[in-house]
Amino acid sequence: MTDFAALHQADTPLLLPNAWDFASAAALHAAGFPAIGTSSLGVAATHGLPDGHGRTRAETLALARSLSRLPCPVTVDIEAGFSDDPGEVADLAAELHHLGIAGINLEDSRPGQDRLADPSDHAELVEAVKTRAPGLFVNARTDTHWLNDNPPPLTEVLDRARQYVGAGADCVFVPGLTDPTDIAALAGGIPVPINILYSPGLDLTELGVGRVSLGSLLFRAALHAATGLARTIRAGEPIPEGIPGYRDIERLIPLTP
Repeated sequence: MTDFAALHQADTPLLLPNAWDFASAAALHAAGFPAIGTSSLGVAATHGLPDGHGRTRAETLALARSLSRLPCPVTVDIEAGFSDDPGEVADLAAELHHLGIAGINLEDSRPGQDRLADPSDHAELVEAVKTRAPGLFVNARTDTHWLNDNPPPLTEVLDRARQYVGAGADCVFVPGLTDPTDIAALAGGIPVPINILYSPGLDLTELGVGRVSLGSLLFRAALHAATGLARTIRAGEPIPEGIPGYRDIERLIPLTP
């Protein structure tokens, strides 16, 4: 299997698509993506639950168990770890690693509270995970630019990032960070790759970015396409060409026994 960490060290950033079930992940793998992530929003919404409230531990673990069948690295979004207890978060991480999952995404916003954890507390979670599962790739996410309309200065982001790296994080994810100067400064300010959320028109190749995540974009686009097609049929209009036939699904989505 591809070395997941090495994918973050290539000349161009790793473009990581985020799936929400086995079918979407298998189709993305078949489309040639070398690694697959999961979307916490996609997983939560698929099960009728809110994202970011720490309520999808069982669903996330079940999906991870299913995705471990894929012959490519898989990284799983576990929100804030589904617990404030470092031991419990480490237990989950160890279970995922035992399944063959390559990495996790662990965020420092706290369930349902729209607030950031104290960086030392989140660093403790990261350290607990790396102690229990040292081979698991930890993408430490900080929501400084995700929760705030007026994000803090980059110095605060760097301080959080350095604490997480010091605790063992393999990568730092700052969704919502879009300023090229700040991205380059963050990339140059820590000794691990940085992860940025995809933003149209933002060229990240020259900024030192190691990974670009698509987040919930594909899930939202899939719902949009499905409802749009249903409206087209309801209106009596012809459906667009290119939709695979029923018997093409196993070719497009490798369904292993």
